[in-house]
Amino acid sequence: MAEAIELRNISKRFSGKTVLDGVDLSVAAGSVTVILGPSGSGKSTLLRCINHLEKLDGGTVRVGGELVGYQQRGTNLHEVSDRVIARQRSRIGMVFQQFNLFPHRTVLQNIIDAPIRVKKESRVNAVAKARLLLAQVGLSGRENDWPQQLSGGQQQRVAIARALAMDPDVMLFDEPTSALDPELVGEVLQVIRTLAHSGITMVVVTHEVGFAREVADNIVFMEEGKIIASGPARQVLEEAGNPRVSAFLSTVL
Repeated sequence: MAEAIELRNISKRFSGKTVLDGVDLSVAAGSVTVILGPSGSGKSTLLRCINHLEKLDGGTVRVGGELVGYQQRGTNLHEVSDRVIARQRSRIGMVFQQFNLFPHRTVLQNIIDAPIRVKKESRVNAVAKARLLLAQVGLSGRENDWPQQLSGGQQQRVAIARALAMDPDVMLFDEPTSALDPELVGEVLQVIRTLAHSGITMVVVTHEVGFAREVADNIVFMEEGKIIASGPARQVLEEAGNPRVSAFLSTVL
């Protein structure tokens, strides 16, 4: 199976502190990879490096075989233009902890903005696709609502629809339920669960271990900026041969 995402020797530092320390990760096309680990282990930073929201201090990221954020000239890497990065990001859907919807735009306007502006889709096509996506996330008929009229779970589902509207090759989810009240978590996880069975490549940072067990093909466990365990979900979660992973699971289950 082809690799949709390839990270090689990724390093990232903030104010002299190493946040990612030589991370290697391959994500097969069409697979679901869940990243677990304690707070501060580098999970969200790793996700943000994939779409170049964070610049690398070392290593390379490839999505669909293409270097993200850089081009290679000889043995050196040079950062590409903002225009090229924007094109690359259009293939990488991202759903954040906070929903990041534009408060001054309706649900429909939030979803159609990027396809029209970045991909130059016609408004007619963008609107038709947005309505289909709203139906897919269980929000038919809400296209003229304002974000503040929606619950947190509904706003997150709109954010997922907005990311999907760009027809991305991969979808990244950065703790998509962590800002939600507990009773709203399930409705968002159900949408992601459905997506997981649709064949799109997904990388999900979450603390929802039960969800990970259910949908993940592979699980990556991070601590202190390193991957300390990875493999098929059952192997990592149930065999729990790594004592650190076992200790973490005992605190969250």
